[in-house]
Amino acid sequence: MKQKRFKTLLIAIFAVMAFGFIMPANAATSTIIFGDAGWDSMKFHNAVAMLIAEKAYGYETEEISGSTAITYNALLKGDIQVYMETWTDSIAPYQDDVKEGRLIELGVNYDDNIQGLYVPRYVIEGDEERAIEPMAPDLKTVEDLKKYSDLFKDPDDPGKGRIFGAISGWQIDEVMRKKVEFYGLDEMYNYIDPGSDPALAAAIAGAYEKGDPIVAYYWEPAWITGKYDLVLLEDAPYDPELYLLGQCECPSIRLTVAVNPEFNEQNPEYSEFLAKYKTSSQMTSDALAYISDNDASYRDAAVWFLKSHDDLIDQWLPEDKAALVREGL
Repeated sequence: MKQKRFKTLLIAIFAVMAFGFIMPANAATSTIIFGDAGWDSMKFHNAVAMLIAEKAYGYETEEISGSTAITYNALLKGDIQVYMETWTDSIAPYQDDVKEGRLIELGVNYDDNIQGLYVPRYVIEGDEERAIEPMAPDLKTVEDLKKYSDLFKDPDDPGKGRIFGAISGWQIDEVMRKKVEFYGLDEMYNYIDPGSDPALAAAIAGAYEKGDPIVAYYWEPAWITGKYDLVLLEDAPYDPELYLLGQCECPSIRLTVAVNPEFNEQNPEYSEFLAKYKTSSQMTSDALAYISDNDASYRDAAVWFLKSHDDLIDQWLPEDKAALVREGL
């Protein structure tokens, strides 16, 4: 009996040793940890990539939330492994970290995002379905707002117009304030600090639903720009020396997919998918609008998105993995 037990023990030991020899030193992880720095578009892209990780590659997934600084540093350390939407202009050391190998930039998620002063399209062109006549048919640029302060009247100060500005504390708020001054709009408009993103979105949505005129700062991608037909007022071409002075349009930012180097080495197949992951600002805005309109979760939006853009599955994945994703949907 003892001899049989000894033989069984030897077999178990040799099996463990053999498995150790077979497994590579850089074996793939079983759980992928995504960074969530707090904004909706990043949460949405995380949901899409997490769904594909689970259905096509058999990973478990996890999301860690925190500020940009906290989650980005966690990405460098490997506590977070994937960043689906890296705002490269907001992270000062990003370029050096990529150059020196502390971070791997796999690709660009999208780089057609915009921001600035918007008006509803019906303000310029009208809307026959809603019986709205054009209110400012010649409104095309930021400077053109000089002609329409009476249209965008401030109810609390009827002698002036009202511009809903960016959120206090954001760098873009300083740029927008300088823009209003540069074009002389401060003489005829009050620049209003909305106080928060939800308050700004509510002001735009409220005016749009009523068909009222409004001019406000906003950005893309966002659910507001996905749900409502807004027009970005034109400005002088982007110039890095003039931008912070408010004297030109805002630049588009490269929003990259970045991963921890160790993760990239250990998970080449999944990293290959991430390198091909490319969307657009409009696609992202549409997905965020879907969430808003349907009170949907980010996971729900990811399923809807992949069904709506089935061609992306083939662009991102090999045939066998694409089939698994479609089965999972």
